[in-house]
Amino acid sequence: MIGLTRRFAACFQDARNSAFVEHDVATLVGQRIVGIALGYEDLIDHDQLRHDPVLAVLAGKLEARRSDCAPLAGKSTLNRLELGQPEPSRYAKISAETTAIERLFVELFLDAHVEPPKQIILDLDATDDPLHGHQEGRFFHGYYDCYCYLPLYVFCGRHLLLARQRRANVAGCDGAVEEMARIVAQIRQRWPRVRIILRADSGFSNDELMVWCEANRVDYVFGLARNRRLEAVLVEPLAEAKHLCIASGRPARVFRDFQYRTIDSWSCTRRVVGKAEHTLDGANPRFIVTSLKRTRSAYDARALYEDLYCARGEAENRVGEQFELFADRASSATMQANQLRLWFSAMAYVLVDTLRRVGLRHGQFADAAVQTIRLKLLKLGAQVRSSVRRIHFAIASGFPNKDEFALAHIYLQRAFSSA
Repeated sequence: MIGLTRRFAACFQDARNSAFVEHDVATLVGQRIVGIALGYEDLIDHDQLRHDPVLAVLAGKLEARRSDCAPLAGKSTLNRLELGQPEPSRYAKISAETTAIERLFVELFLDAHVEPPKQIILDLDATDDPLHGHQEGRFFHGYYDCYCYLPLYVFCGRHLLLARQRRANVAGCDGAVEEMARIVAQIRQRWPRVRIILRADSGFSNDELMVWCEANRVDYVFGLARNRRLEAVLVEPLAEAKHLCIASGRPARVFRDFQYRTIDSWSCTRRVVGKAEHTLDGANPRFIVTSLKRTRSAYDARALYEDLYCARGEAENRVGEQFELFADRASSATMQANQLRLWFSAMAYVLVDTLRRVGLRHGQFADAAVQTIRLKLLKLGAQVRSSVRRIHFAIASGFPNKDEFALAHIYLQRAFSSA
């Protein structure tokens, strides 16, 4: 395998007395990640799952060391793991190392490539994580109209590079410069020649982030909130788009490429592309700001907006998959515990996405969502027979996706046989 459980477990400090430890950190971490991937979001589920032979195989522990214990941990042991603080305490002696975990996400992304790509696009996105209690750091967010957290995600295609829990009383781009500096530096240690483009909505088009990009050889294309000065530039293109729309009976777009600078918030003039669109429902102007220069072969106004910027919608699909893996279950009292829960969900996503990317890439589930993969291929009934030498799993011959299941097994064996 990709060593996900082993590498994630190495990011924890275990201050327990090894003479009295029944469940080591790797088993606890593996049990929690696999449980989330299989759809078991609550720790109380593990009071039954700790006796499950399939989960025991996946967690790498088939038998208990003591006669009065189950092979896997129950809810109380897993709860102490999630409630761990940065430094071990008397009752929570397992603590997570934030820096190591954040580096691991980027390392897993880099390891997934045999050769360095020439160019990568990093998608930044902030979303809401609604809260229904009095958790530490909760604030009311006017846009989302609820008490919530405001986690920050970074993706490269389907690869997850960052899952950062944040309070909701900050801007959507809060902390983006620091996170990008860390991620870009780590990527360039391995891939010094790769071209990096940042892509995000208008919540990230602030001068601080754009100045950092311009100073560190990182290109960007961000959405730009419209205002009266910007809309004035599109008066004629919007009139042209309206004429085309009326003549054809279909939505029409006209693009305008121009230089723009805000009155006082930007430090320099930048390239802006305006989309003057008129639909059957009326005008729909949109704007983006970018550091990319127009050339003969690429980055004209239409291609920049339609082909490059609009593709960021895929990142929103990836954010949606995080909630299919219960990233919104932030019910612990402390911010630290809810951050750790977010990381468990993120690691479960990395696990399922690796299955999709490696095992399912040539079948009907190559582009399936996490929930579909779980329902069609993971939540199965099977007969389990254990002997001294092996554990035998028998799936029903009428299983409708048995060919995809078998093919995925073959591809995973080929990819990870050396491991």
